Amino acid sequence: MNRYCLAIDLKDDPQLIAEYEKYHEAIWPEIHKSIVESGITHMEIWRCFNRMFMIMETDNSFTFDKKGAMDAGNPTVQEWENLMWKYQQAIPGSKLGEKWVLMNKIFEI
Repeated sequence: MNRYCLAIDLKDDPQLIAEYEKYHEAIWPEIHKSIVESGITHMEIWRCFNRMFMIMETDNSFTFDKKGAMDAGNPTVQEWENLMWKYQQAIPGSKLGEKWVLMNKIFEI
C-alpha cells in the first residue's frame, strides 16, 4: 500500500463550498468506478475553510501517469473535472494548470 496526500483550495465562497460538498455526498458512479479501477483503494477529502486535503491509499498498480491517462480518455471524468474546477482554485505556488498538488511528508511518529 502507498499513501499520497494532496492539497487544493476551493474558491472562498460559502455557497460554492456548500455546492461542492453536496456533489461529494454522492459522487457520480462513473467517478467512483474510475477511482477504484486506477488502483486507489481508499480516498478521503478533508476541508478547513477553503483549503482541502486529500488522502489516497493505493495498491501497487497505481501511478499518477496511469491515472492521468485513464482520466484523459474518459469523457465522464473530464466532465466531472471541468465541473469541479468551477469550485476549485490552485493553491499558491502551484504550477500553471496544476489542480491537486502532491504534498511532502515532513513528520511521522
